[in-house]
Amino acid sequence: MTYLTALGRRTWRLFLDLIKIMLPVMLAVKLAEDFGLVAWLAGAIAPAFGITGLPPEAALVWVSTALVGIYGGLGALLGLGLGLEGHISLSQGQLAALAAMMLFAHGLPMEQAIVRRAGASFWFTALLRAATALLYGSLVAHVSAATGWLAEPADLSRLAAHNSDAAAGSGKIGWGEWLLGAAESFALIGLIILGLLMLLDAMDRLGITRRFTQALGPLLRWSGLDDKLAPVTTLGVLLGLTYGGGLIIEQARNGDFTPRQLVPALCWLSLSHALIEDTLLLWLLGADIWVILVGRVILTLAIVAGLVWLLHRLPDRTVERWFAA
Repeated sequence: MTYLTALGRRTWRLFLDLIKIMLPVMLAVKLAEDFGLVAWLAGAIAPAFGITGLPPEAALVWVSTALVGIYGGLGALLGLGLGLEGHISLSQGQLAALAAMMLFAHGLPMEQAIVRRAGASFWFTALLRAATALLYGSLVAHVSAATGWLAEPADLSRLAAHNSDAAAGSGKIGWGEWLLGAAESFALIGLIILGLLMLLDAMDRLGITRRFTQALGPLLRWSGLDDKLAPVTTLGVLLGLTYGGGLIIEQARNGDFTPRQLVPALCWLSLSHALIEDTLLLWLLGADIWVILVGRVILTLAIVAGLVWLLHRLPDRTVERWFAA
C-alpha cells in the first residue's frame, strides 16, 4: 500500500505537470487554426519553400505538422492531394524528404513547452528541430533529384484510408469533438504515465536498467549522453517526447542535473522520438525507411555528440543563457 500510494502521488504530480503545459498550448493552436493563421503562415513561406526541392504547396503540410502535429500534416497532405492521382505529384524522394521533415519538426508549441519545463530552452530546441528538418529534407530531395534515387512517382492512395484520422488531426472539427478528444487523450496520458513509472521501477529493481545502460554504453559514450538519463531518454525515443520529457521532469526534480546533462538528452528527444508509432505511420504511407529512420537517427547522434562537445567548452553562464530553460 505504501508503494501504491507513492506511485499514485508521483503519477498525479507528473500528470498535472504535463496538463498544465499541454492544455494552454493545445487551445492556442486550435484557435490559430480556426482563425486561419496556420494557412496564412504557410502561404507566407511558400515562395521560399521551393529551395528545399519540394513543391511550394508542401509548405502548408510542413507548417501544419510543425504547429499541430503529424496528423495535422496528414490532414493538409490529404486536403492538397499531394502525390494523389490528378493532383500535384511527388516523387518517392520528395515524399521521403517531406516525411523526414514532419518527423523532425512536429507539434513544436506543445512539445517544446514540455522540453522547456524539463530544463532546455524552448527557442533553441524549436529552432534546432526546424533547422534540422529543413536541411535534412532539402538534402534528401536534392540528392534524389540529382541522382535519380527514389525518382519514381509516390503513390499516396493509401492516404485515403487514413482520411478520418488525418482530418481529426487537421483541426477541421468542432469544439465539442475537440474537447472530447482532448479529454480522451489526457486520460490515456495518465494511464501511460502510470505504466511507465511502474515499468521504470521494475526495471530498476530487477537490474534491467543497469544492464540496459551497460549494453548501450559505447553508443552513449560516443554521443555524450549522461548514463543516469539514458533509461528515460530511451523510453521517450521509442514512445514519444511527451512521455520522455515528462519522465525527465520527474528525474530532474529528484536528481541534481546540470544543463550540460539535461540539454543533450532533451535535444535527442526533440529530434528523434516516437520512433515506433510515428515512423511506422509514415513508412506505411510510402516514405523510405532508410531516410525517415536510419538517416534521422544517425544525424541525431551526430548533432547530440557535437552539442555535448560544444557545451563542455562554453562558460556556465553562456550555457544557462542560450541552451537551458
